[in-house]
Amino acid sequence: MTQPTTERAVVRVRHTLKFRLLQVKRVTAVTPHLMRVTLTGDELDDFESASFDDHVKVFFPPPGEDAPACPEFGPNGIVFPEDRPRPVARDFTPRRYDRAARELDLDFVLHHPGPASQWAAQACVGQTLGIGGPRGSFVIPKDFDWHLLIGDDTALPAVARRLEELPAGTRVAAVLEVADPSAQVDFATDADLYVLWRHRDDSANGERGASQLVDALRALPLPAGEGYVWAAGEAAAMRGVREHLCNERGLAKSRIRASAYWKHGAVAVHESLED
Repeated sequence: MTQPTTERAVVRVRHTLKFRLLQVKRVTAVTPHLMRVTLTGDELDDFESASFDDHVKVFFPPPGEDAPACPEFGPNGIVFPEDRPRPVARDFTPRRYDRAARELDLDFVLHHPGPASQWAAQACVGQTLGIGGPRGSFVIPKDFDWHLLIGDDTALPAVARRLEELPAGTRVAAVLEVADPSAQVDFATDADLYVLWRHRDDSANGERGASQLVDALRALPLPAGEGYVWAAGEAAAMRGVREHLCNERGLAKSRIRASAYWKHGAVAVHESLED
């Protein structure tokens, strides 16, 4: 097994938990499958997002209401108003944050059925969303000898943000699975990037999805030196990816960050995959 040989270390940063009500400023179709919603509001002045791996909890308005009832954080934890419906909430990557303009971009995958994609499909300027967090950041150093990014459509916002922040000369490969060629995105980066796109069989279950990504990884040689792997997507697929990297490629578990952003047959899944 390849063991870490340097002092490069992941840093966990805690943030003060804050809930905000924000307004939609712009709605932009990135691809036919991906919708970008730009939120704004004075409450974004002290927003913090230290890592491309961050997530915020997004609260959606109940049917017939203009705004969700955001919770409050008190001495007994998170408390929702008792006189209003508890809003549906999902986790999203802060795709872009501009403090001066007080703007926050969130990207919504439209092919995933559920309240988030349904809301995004009808989103328009002036609507209101609630967000909470990020509560913390998992900061991965940029100076590894190489980086490998793996995921499906739900990982694209984080992958794009990471590629934008990696410096020139950084070796990075991305293995990404999307619905079809129209779902592919163009990445802005100064890094030395190699992208391998795979097109998903939507009739496949999680195990088949895992094998598609693993098959792609088997064909990808890993460079010499110390690298870091970040992976996110469907739970079974990410477990398969992690097992392949650890058991077949000999990577140290401390150099792999794998997360489930969703799971077949489940709702509101967002978890780190560890032993």
